[in-house]
Amino acid sequence: MRIGRLELLRLLYQQVIIPDAVYRELTDSKRDLPPAIDLASMSWLVVAPVADQDHARALRENLDPGEAEAIVLAIEIRADLISLIGVVARAKRAGLIDQAKPVLNELIRAARFWIGPELYSEVLAELGEVPHRC
Repeated sequence: MRIGRLELLRLLYQQVIIPDAVYRELTDSKRDLPPAIDLASMSWLVVAPVADQDHARALRENLDPGEAEAIVLAIEIRADLISLIGVVARAKRAGLIDQAKPVLNELIRAARFWIGPELYSEVLAELGEVPHRC
């Protein structure tokens, strides 16, 4: 995560498996993003190749390479699907972060993560950070 919260994954999960495309996205520096992350020193992070490249190519018509490969790899290894929103919510519930809202805002601002306004409000309400609407 390019917002300085990668450690949350290590604290929440024993092992995180990512496809090659996600590894490249995280380790390649881009001018408009923070410096690349040194993932080689993170033994809990495992990079796995995607076997079904045809499926990944088909998904790339609508998704970026990392998203496409992550979906295919999750299917191939029968992984529990974990969204960034789910990670933030779990971290809040585990007491690893005080509030989810600043983390979600940082994902939106710095990492260009998109979350619809209705889902954003719903997640914060579920975590007790904004009142429920009637």
